[in-house]
Amino acid sequence: MLTVLVASSKGGCGKSTLVTQLASHWAQDGKHTAIVDADRQQSGFRWAANRPDNVPGVLAIEGGRKALDKIPPDTQRVLIDTPAGSQERDLEPYLEKADVVLVPVLPSTFDLDATFGFLEELQQVNRIKRGKLPVGLVGNRLKPWTNASQDAMARVAEQSPFPLVAQLRDSQAYVLLTALGKGIFDYASENVRSHQEDWKHLLRWIKRQH
Repeated sequence: MLTVLVASSKGGCGKSTLVTQLASHWAQDGKHTAIVDADRQQSGFRWAANRPDNVPGVLAIEGGRKALDKIPPDTQRVLIDTPAGSQERDLEPYLEKADVVLVPVLPSTFDLDATFGFLEELQQVNRIKRGKLPVGLVGNRLKPWTNASQDAMARVAEQSPFPLVAQLRDSQAYVLLTALGKGIFDYASENVRSHQEDWKHLLRWIKRQH
């Protein structure tokens, strides 16, 4: 079983987007996939409930200290969506079980400053400090043709104690598909291939860590 924890101190940075898109990828890949939704908004939980019959299903479980105990034994991929503003004590039951931590970051000064503070806290987590729990940053909602996005990602690469492992472009496709209980990996059309390309670096990085 591979368990991916998605966390950030910032709300609205795209945690649920990471969770649902990765879930759609692994479900389409034939993996038994589950979402543990500890976020109060329950976005991942609703997304899984809304998945139509013509795509592989994803199990959703409400978060909590005993949530991971409810995961069926044949589950192959687990994605944990956490609340905004989570601190180490809030993440503790998930950090113990996670194989990988992903931190989405938006290309704005306020978001970067908040994220760097959160990363300093993560550095003090025992498993992370000992190199037993890899952490990767994911640039989200980027406009890669703009100086703002380019400068922000350059700052992340320079100042972050953890690697920048993927850069995802800003797109309304994620909003539209999430409302349908779907992800970009539920489609094979040419229109979504460029979006799927953005995820290849992240998927390779996760595979290497696992």
